[in-house]
Amino acid sequence: MNGYPFALTLCAATLVFIVYLLRSGRLREKYAAIWLVVLVAMLLVGAFPRALFRLAAIVGVQTPTNLLFAASVVMLLLVCIQLSTEISQLEEDTRTIAEELALLNRHVEEIGETTPSTGPGEQESEDPTPDHRQVST
Repeated sequence: MNGYPFALTLCAATLVFIVYLLRSGRLREKYAAIWLVVLVAMLLVGAFPRALFRLAAIVGVQTPTNLLFAASVVMLLLVCIQLSTEISQLEEDTRTIAEELALLNRHVEEIGETTPSTGPGEQESEDPTPDHRQVST
């Protein structure tokens, strides 16, 4: 049995799933781009398997399977590098936000220490008359 129709169907289903994730906003464009490129390449390889044999001969690889394996390893390495850079940026952003939050908390505590406190049940009024009634003349 030939595995190419199954591979094509699997790639097409994955491509539809990636587009669905992209349109629903659950996957950002910069992450979807690499997967779309890989899936289109796999669809082309599945549709034209002789092209992979020719490419393997041009590159000097003995079997097309080894070429696919090497390309897969390189692609996974690139994805790992991309995700590592994203994680590094997110860690930096998290640290910056934590520092800003600590500074704001300290500022709020300093403001609380310098303002006169009211007793329990007492409220500061903006009206100069203590009983809030209109003074008639």
